[in-house]
Amino acid sequence: MQTVDPAEEIQHEIDARYGVVDLFRSMIADLEARWRSARAGESHEAEPVAGPDAELGVIIDRLDERAFGLLLLLLCLPCIPPFVYVLPQIVSVPMLALALQLAAGRQSPWLPEKLRARRFALGEFSKVLDWCEKYIRWVEAIARPRLPAVTGRTGVRVVGALLVIPSLSIMLPLIGTNTVPGIGAAVAALGLIQRDGLLVILGISISLVWVSLLVIFALFFGVEFAGFLKDWLAGLF
Repeated sequence: MQTVDPAEEIQHEIDARYGVVDLFRSMIADLEARWRSARAGESHEAEPVAGPDAELGVIIDRLDERAFGLLLLLLCLPCIPPFVYVLPQIVSVPMLALALQLAAGRQSPWLPEKLRARRFALGEFSKVLDWCEKYIRWVEAIARPRLPAVTGRTGVRVVGALLVIPSLSIMLPLIGTNTVPGIGAAVAALGLIQRDGLLVILGISISLVWVSLLVIFALFFGVEFAGFLKDWLAGLF
């Protein structure tokens, strides 16, 4: 059984008060301060001084379930464009792994040590935040902490188990199996990031209803339904 550090729990409660952008900016400021403090007593006259950097694992451990949400969101994005059948099937494998880890009750995603130890420049991270801030702010404007039971420890395990279904759907290189399930999973991921249980329920519902419809119509209409679905999605996009 995975033990939970009380100090980490307190930090996660503090972090939960921030939106995504504010949370990352707070972390960047803290990590930059630690980086400068660690280098304060060192002499680097003979070598160029690189900017502040940090390990990926440090961010993941600090984010708690938000790390799951952020990673799931990144993996969902390639699944949304219709009629793309290779990349979605590739990213669906780590999506499934993350969903299973959530269902198993992990407090943060597991990554190989080589990936956890990979360092990234905090300055470049800040530039990415500057570029996408307005989009994230828009989501934050409509999202807020709601239905805490859904994003609590037990609720998140149920969410992880349900996210297995859209992940498996995306694995299938068939018409209609990736776009809408990908959108639903992305909405659910945003809900996990924002601690918004209503967004999580909405995203899960979108995925489950669509997958259910796919199964029902495929059983009754088969090939004719596939042609209709292809024409309908082409009209939307």
